[in-house]
Amino acid sequence: MPFSYRLQKVLDFRIREKEKQLLVVQEAQQRVTEAEQAIIKNNEEIELTIKNKRVADFRLMEYYDKYLHHLWDKAEELEAHRQEMQKILDEELLNLAHLEQKVKVLEKHKEHLREEYDYEQKQIEMKQFSEIGIQRFFQHKNEELEEEQKEISKQEQI
Repeated sequence: MPFSYRLQKVLDFRIREKEKQLLVVQEAQQRVTEAEQAIIKNNEEIELTIKNKRVADFRLMEYYDKYLHHLWDKAEELEAHRQEMQKILDEELLNLAHLEQKVKVLEKHKEHLREEYDYEQKQIEMKQFSEIGIQRFFQHKNEELEEEQKEISKQEQI
């Protein structure tokens, strides 16, 4: 009888859950990357505005200052958003690690049961070989006894 793991459905379910969580982690990582790219873009806009402010007409300085303050406020918002996305990513990674641990526990349990099953099958096989050996031994003994009896009967006839 082949080995069958009684918790295979549970193991399969946990593996599917882990794979779903892996997709969630990848999406969260993508959101963090997008937030970081938005921050980089905003920083480049700040640098460009500062460079343009240096060569601009003095009457536009107030507008440049207001726009720079707007960009700095936006930078703070973007950083807060990135930190929030990073926090979500960290939580999802923690969930993924927890699900991976659950899968590993069941896989280890399955492996342990498989080893026990293989050991028991080997013991059964050894017992069968032992029984076959015993049967052969007794057959040989019976054949030897029969041959001895035939020899004795032949000697008695002589």
